[in-house]
Amino acid sequence: MRDFAGGFGYLLAGQRWVLRHGRWLGFGLLPGLVALALYAGALIGLGYGADDLTAWATPFADGWSSPWLGLFRGFLTALVFCLGLFLAVITFTAVTLLVGQPFYESLSEQVDRSEGGEVPESGLTLWQELWISARDSLRILGRVLLYGILLFGLGFVPLLGQTVVPVLGFCVSGFFLTQELTSVALMRRRVELPEQLALLRSRRALALGFGVPLVLAFLVPLVAVFLMPGAVAGATLMARDLVGADEEQGQEEQEGQEGQEHEYEQGRGQERESAPQ
Repeated sequence: MRDFAGGFGYLLAGQRWVLRHGRWLGFGLLPGLVALALYAGALIGLGYGADDLTAWATPFADGWSSPWLGLFRGFLTALVFCLGLFLAVITFTAVTLLVGQPFYESLSEQVDRSEGGEVPESGLTLWQELWISARDSLRILGRVLLYGILLFGLGFVPLLGQTVVPVLGFCVSGFFLTQELTSVALMRRRVELPEQLALLRSRRALALGFGVPLVLAFLVPLVAVFLMPGAVAGATLMARDLVGADEEQGQEEQEGQEGQEHEYEQGRGQERESAPQ
C-alpha cells in the first residue's frame, strides 16, 4: 500500500508542478486537445454503430424470443463499447504523446532541470524519437489487445465478469498508461522498452498507484486533456527516482559481489599459507 500511495503522490506532485509553472500547463494542453477531438469522433461513431455491429456478429440470435434477444445483444453492445473505451483510454496517451512529442519532451526536460542534477538527452533526432515512440506504442498496443480480448471473454463469466474483470481492466490500463507516460523521460535516459517494463514490474504497486487513478480520471470528459501536462511531469519525477534507485541497487549488488569475491580470494590465500610445504 505504501508504494501505491507513493505512485499517487507522484501524480499529485506532477499536477502541482505544472500549476506552479503555468506557462508549461498551457504549452502541454495543445496535443491533448487535438487527440481529444479525434477520439471523441471515434467514440461517438462507435456509440451509434455498436448495436449494428453486435447484430451483424450474432445472426444466430435473430430468431430468439423477447426479452432474451434484447438482453443478449444489449449486453454485447455494452461490452463492445466498454472495450472501445478501454482501448481509447490506453491509446489516448500514446497518440497524444506521439502528436505532442516535441511539447512533452521539452516539458519533461524542464522538470528535470527544475529538480536539479543531470538533464539527460537522448541524442536522437525528432524523427528518430517519433519512430521509436510509434514503434513502442504499437508493441504496447499489441499487449493491450491481448489483455483486452482475454478480459472481454472473461466478461461473459457470471459474477466474475461483473466484479473482478472490471478491476483487472483498470489495473491493466493503469500499468500501461504509466509505461507510456514514463517513456518520455526514460527514452531520454536510453532505457529501452523491455527495460522500462522490467523497471515498472519491479515496482508494480507504484505504477498502479500512478496509473489507475489517472485512468479513472480520464473517464471524465475533458479531464484527460487538462491532466496530461501534469501526468507527464509526475511521470518524469517517478522516472528520475526509479532510475536512480535501480542504479543504486545495481551498484550495491556489484559491491556485494566484489566483496564476496574478495573474501573468497582471502580464504584461498589463507588455505595456501596453511597448506604443508
